[in-house]
Amino acid sequence: MTEVDKGSHIAGGDERVSVQIYQRPQGLKGLYYNPMTQIIMLGLVCFMCPGLFNALNGLGGGGQIDTATSANANSAHYATFAGGAFFSGSINNKLGPRLSLLLGSAGYPLYIGSFLAINIHPHAGAFVIAAGTILGLCAGLLWTAQGSLMLSYPTENQKGLFIGTFWAIFNLGAVVGASVSLGENSHSKANSGAWRLPSSHTVISSCWYLVGNGTYIGFLALTLIGVTIPIFMAEPSKIIRFDGTRVTTPRHPSWKSEIIGLWVTLRTDPCVILLFPMFLASNWFYTWQFNDYNNAVFNIRARSLNNLVYWLAQIVGSLSIGFILDQKKFTRRFRAFTGWAILLIMVFVVHIWAYFYQKQYTRESLPPDANKMDIFDDGYAGRIMLYIFCGLLDAMWQTAVYWLMGAMSNDPAKLAHFIGFYKSIQSAGAAGTWRADAIKIPYMNLFISTWVLLAAGLIFALPVIHIRVKTRTDPMVDTLARARSTDDEQKIW
Repeated sequence: MTEVDKGSHIAGGDERVSVQIYQRPQGLKGLYYNPMTQIIMLGLVCFMCPGLFNALNGLGGGGQIDTATSANANSAHYATFAGGAFFSGSINNKLGPRLSLLLGSAGYPLYIGSFLAINIHPHAGAFVIAAGTILGLCAGLLWTAQGSLMLSYPTENQKGLFIGTFWAIFNLGAVVGASVSLGENSHSKANSGAWRLPSSHTVISSCWYLVGNGTYIGFLALTLIGVTIPIFMAEPSKIIRFDGTRVTTPRHPSWKSEIIGLWVTLRTDPCVILLFPMFLASNWFYTWQFNDYNNAVFNIRARSLNNLVYWLAQIVGSLSIGFILDQKKFTRRFRAFTGWAILLIMVFVVHIWAYFYQKQYTRESLPPDANKMDIFDDGYAGRIMLYIFCGLLDAMWQTAVYWLMGAMSNDPAKLAHFIGFYKSIQSAGAAGTWRADAIKIPYMNLFISTWVLLAAGLIFALPVIHIRVKTRTDPMVDTLARARSTDDEQKIW
């Protein structure tokens, strides 16, 4: 492997930063260490773990007719996710992304297994909530490691492609899960799944479930496979990008340096604070979409079909916005403003459309035994089209947020802190909105809060695009951040 030193001029000064160019390996070794190969493996981890988590949540109630247990589990999940994710960037930089992925993915089999448990033992709701709490801590590690790798492996002109590719593979997990559910319920017109009695055969309480034990067991097996994939992934330090530059490794070996790094990240790049409303909105809308629209309005067959097309739309949405954000014939600033405008249009199209449906029903007008909408009922076509647009908006929003963070830095350690902030604030919002649903806040209130928060996120993101998105990411920004981090550590310690 040969190395070539190249000096890259930093705009606005006479400093020059030395950039080493490496020759990429060939043959099977080159295929294994190919950045896209590693992104595909990363996508498969999330395909089998959070992808199947999303498939269950997308059905409403985690596959159970009683959505309260699932909503409380999600609230606990996102609460611990929010707390853990804030520090997960530091943990990721200390442990490394492979170990962080391994530990992070381990919570998903436990969570899915808890729904198998409640299918067998109707009073196991506390176990589901406990599993959701543990999963929150694990998920913070997984998503921080994932975001750091996904944004540091591509060159600047490939970030949209890599984000879109990852998001497409990740959402295939939810597509597979939704397909299984649709196959099981394709002939059912009921509001819920199969009727079952407690194992004692004594009618203590009646229980309905949407998916059977076999489905949960299949999901559990896939998540266990997903846990093993990080073991076979390459070390980031051995990855050479397509332009010949090597992926840098986290710069701090000590815990105290990484904790200081949180402060340094905010101090050296305060613009990230303006992205916090966008972060907060990024999981807020799931509660209304999954529980207050899909679960509330449709019977099992329609709900399963809606879930399938929602995740298929996510694949289309992520790839399409990624393609737009990578168009080399336009400047990166122009692409950033174009992506912002597309999101603004999508937010208002989706929510104006949804408002006319939401005002037609309330929690009180749709009791559990209500006759819900089927796929052959009048008006279903428009409602499933709305759900497709909800999926498109979700994928476009998430992809754009990642792309914006990737435009602000190429340093994996700094990106890990960005992703930690992102997942922490995102999860805090999700915890709040899932809890609001569990205590039966009116549907319209949750819907309006979703709409307002998405619009606010775009307004606050606009100055970030203006100030921080340049034609190329200035390497001096990361160089200064490293210098200030070292200086702050010396002052504090």
